[in-house]
Amino acid sequence: MVIPNYTYLKLNMPGQNGGITVSSAFSHAFTCDREHYELATNVVNSCELPWLRESSVSAASDCNQPTSSSAFRLLEETKTVGIDPTNPTKTVWIRTQLSAK
Repeated sequence: MVIPNYTYLKLNMPGQNGGITVSSAFSHAFTCDREHYELATNVVNSCELPWLRESSVSAASDCNQPTSSSAFRLLEETKTVGIDPTNPTKTVWIRTQLSAK
């Protein structure tokens, strides 16, 4: 039996001695709306995420397994180049055998 009026941020409901009107400020209404949105999102995520974890397959490969022989060979095809003359610890590795393209 409550009648919300979102334009004026008022809530009207019948009472024992007449109508009861509850008013609010826009900032308070926005804060409450944001809190309820976050609560609803957390509830839905807590229900759906376990199911998604169980039903999905991991797409990441195992980084600890050796790769094929055509893989990038760090020591043979790269060299270390300093990128900051004031700090010798800042370096990058670049390829030494690049194609003509």
